[in-house]
Amino acid sequence: MSQPSGTDNSSALMQRFLNSVEWAGNKLPDPAFLFVWAMLITMIASAVLSSVQFSAIDPRSGEPIVVVNQFSGTELTNFLSQMVKTFTGFPPLGVVLVALLGVGVAEQTGFIQAVLRAMLKVTPVSLLTPMLILVSIVSHAAGDTGYVLIIPLGAVMFSAAGRHPLLGITAAFAGVSGGFSANFLPSSLDPLLQGFTEKGAQIVSPDATVNPLCNYYFMSASCIVITLVGWYLTDRILEPRLRNLPVDGDGSDDAAMGELQPQEVGALKAGLGTMLGGFVLLALACWSPESPLRSPQGELTARDSPLMEAIVPLIFLLFLIPGVVYGVFAGTVQSHRDVINGMKKSMDTITYYLVMAFFAAQFTAIFSRSNIGVLIAVQGAEVLKAFNLPGQFTIMGIILLTCAVNLLVGSASAKWALLSPIFVPMLMTLGLSPELTQAAYRIGDSSTNIVTPLMPYFPLVVAFAQKYVKNTGIGTMISLMLPYSLAFLVTWTVLLLVWWGLGLPLGVAAGYSWAG
Repeated sequence: MSQPSGTDNSSALMQRFLNSVEWAGNKLPDPAFLFVWAMLITMIASAVLSSVQFSAIDPRSGEPIVVVNQFSGTELTNFLSQMVKTFTGFPPLGVVLVALLGVGVAEQTGFIQAVLRAMLKVTPVSLLTPMLILVSIVSHAAGDTGYVLIIPLGAVMFSAAGRHPLLGITAAFAGVSGGFSANFLPSSLDPLLQGFTEKGAQIVSPDATVNPLCNYYFMSASCIVITLVGWYLTDRILEPRLRNLPVDGDGSDDAAMGELQPQEVGALKAGLGTMLGGFVLLALACWSPESPLRSPQGELTARDSPLMEAIVPLIFLLFLIPGVVYGVFAGTVQSHRDVINGMKKSMDTITYYLVMAFFAAQFTAIFSRSNIGVLIAVQGAEVLKAFNLPGQFTIMGIILLTCAVNLLVGSASAKWALLSPIFVPMLMTLGLSPELTQAAYRIGDSSTNIVTPLMPYFPLVVAFAQKYVKNTGIGTMISLMLPYSLAFLVTWTVLLLVWWGLGLPLGVAAGYSWAG
C-alpha cells in the first residue's frame, strides 16, 4: 500500500515497532499456558518465601503475613482434591456461560444482525461515521459479532456513500475493538470482568462483592466520547490520507449484507416489540416498594438485591426470547431444535475460553492460598505510599501498564485474570475501590486493541481491507489505527479523571474509595 508523502520515516519506525512486538509476542506461550507458568512461579515463590518472616500486616486478620508453601504435602493434597470444585466454582465461568446461551440464540437466529443492519440502513449519509462507530460499540452486546459483521458492513456502507471503503473498516474497527469496553447495553463482558475483580477484592476482604454493572454509568458516557472522538478522527484525519488511495480489490460480494428483506423487517419488529415488552414487564415487577426484586431495605441497586443478583439471567432472557420470536417470524427457527442448536453453537465459540478458565481458576486458587497476593498488595501499597502520589497518578499508571501488557496478551479476560489478583487488592489497601481499578483496566485494555497484532481478530480485519486494497498489510492497519488508539487512550483517561473529580456515579453499587 502506497503511503502519502512525508510519512515514509514514520512508517519505517512503525514497521520496526511492529516487528519487535511480533517477535516478543511469538516468544510467549499460548495465553492458557501462561497460567500454568504463573502457577508454577507462584508455587516456587511460596516455597522460598514461606521461611521468611514478614512485618507487613495482613488486613484480613490483623496478623503478620505468612506465605503458605504450596509444595507442602497438605497444600498439594488440597490442590488435587479441590481441582474440580475450583474449576466449576470459578465465578466468571457460570455467568459467561449463562449470558452467552441467550445471546447465542439471538445471534444464530439473525436477530442481533438484523438490529445492527437496520440501524445503519436508516442513517443519513452525513451521520454515517458516528452511527457506524456507535453501532460497532453496541455490537459488543453480542460478543464478537461486530468483528465478523459490522467491520465488513462498514466498508460496504462507506463505499455505497462514495467514500473510501477502508475508511469504513477503520471506523468500525475503532468502535468494535478500540471502544471494546464502552457500551450502554450490558454485555457478557461486564460479569466476566466483575468475576475476576470480585475474586481479587476477596484476597483482602473475603466478604467483598462487586456488582456486574459497577462501571455501567461511566462506560455509558464513554460510549458517547468514543463515538465523537472516532467521528473527528475518521472524517478529519484519516479521510484526507485515504482520499487518493486507489481501490484495486473487489469487495462487492459483501453488498448483500446491508439489505433487509421484507420478511426480516417484520421479524425484526416482532423481536424488538418482544424485547420492549420484556423491559416493561421488568419495570412493572420492580415498581412496587414490596417487590421481591428489591433488597430487604427496599432498594433495587443494593448489592444484595435480587434484581442485581439476577442481572446475568435477565441478560439471558432479554436476548433469548426476542431472538426466538425473530427466528419464528424470519423462518430461521422451525422448531425447538433450532433454539438448542443456537445455544450449542454459542458454546462452540467459547471452547477455548473454557480451557483458559480451567487453568485460570487453578492459578487464582493457588495464588490466593499462598498469600503472595496479599504480600504484594501490602508491600506494593507501602511503596506507593512512600512516593505519596495522588490516587489519580496511580490510576494512570494502572492504565498505562495495562496498555503495555495488551500489546503481548490480546485476551481481555486472560489479562485481567492475571492482573486483577495484584491490581485490585493493592489499590484497595491504598483506599481505591475495586470498581475504579476495573474501570482503569478497561480503558487500558480497549485503547490498544486496535494496534495489537496478537489480537485474534486483527488478521481478519487485514483480510477485509485486502478485498478493497490488495496491498494492505498488518503494518498498514497499525498505521491507520494508531491515531484512534492514542486519542482514545488520552481522552478516555481524562474522562475517568474528570468523572472521578466531579464525583459522578461510576456504576451500580460502586464507589471510588475503599474503607476496608
